[in-house]
Amino acid sequence: MAYLKEIPVRVEEAEAVLYVTDDAGIGKELRGRGEAVIIYIHPENRSQDFSGFLFAVEDPEELEPEYVERVYRRLKGMPWNILETARCLIRETTPEDVEAFYRIYSHPSITEYMEDLYPDIEQEKQYVREYIEKVYTFFGFGVWTVVEKGTGEVIGRAGLSYREGFEDPELGFIIGVPWQRQGYAGEVCRAVLSYASAALEFRKVQALVETENLPSLKLCGQLGFRRHSRVNLGGRDYYLLFLTEFPVDT
Repeated sequence: MAYLKEIPVRVEEAEAVLYVTDDAGIGKELRGRGEAVIIYIHPENRSQDFSGFLFAVEDPEELEPEYVERVYRRLKGMPWNILETARCLIRETTPEDVEAFYRIYSHPSITEYMEDLYPDIEQEKQYVREYIEKVYTFFGFGVWTVVEKGTGEVIGRAGLSYREGFEDPELGFIIGVPWQRQGYAGEVCRAVLSYASAALEFRKVQALVETENLPSLKLCGQLGFRRHSRVNLGGRDYYLLFLTEFPVDT
């Protein structure tokens, strides 16, 4: 007899269900109805075709509530809420955030030391969709969206990513001009770095900051980064900094 379990999920103050099954046919039928499905893998069903299913587990009776919620969110195209600070929510980026990004990046100072967005907004939205699928789903982390809790406004981006040619995860951040000089960048980055240590178990994080970007260099110093070397990338000079002693999120 096929295994089928319904796990209740509470998302955005609403009740939902995540289905767990060990039968490919049942799983495909549920998925075809728009349901969120996770596969239970065991020795007796390994010959079945489970291609197309994003998540599988070997012990469905021991799933933790946080994992269940995150799986449900991923399968339903809903962003993961990563962490909160006193004033901000840091969550995964969605295509709906892109318009706010264009408003933030429209200020010349933002792109002085940072790569600009795509010239076409639909290209940027497609990039975000692919980023969700290929980065968030594969790594479980990435560059996230920063939302001011009091207003619900998108005020920037922050997170961790891997840069080609480098071994260590890299901290990246940007706060829109209207919210700068109010301590948001430090507040958000400290929380991200604490998460990097506690949740992701990173023991070393790098930052690459252009040598003339004095505000970011100052903030990295306050966060505990130490300069390691000077590198040239794409004709621009950067300081490579490392952090090995992580802030504790209180």
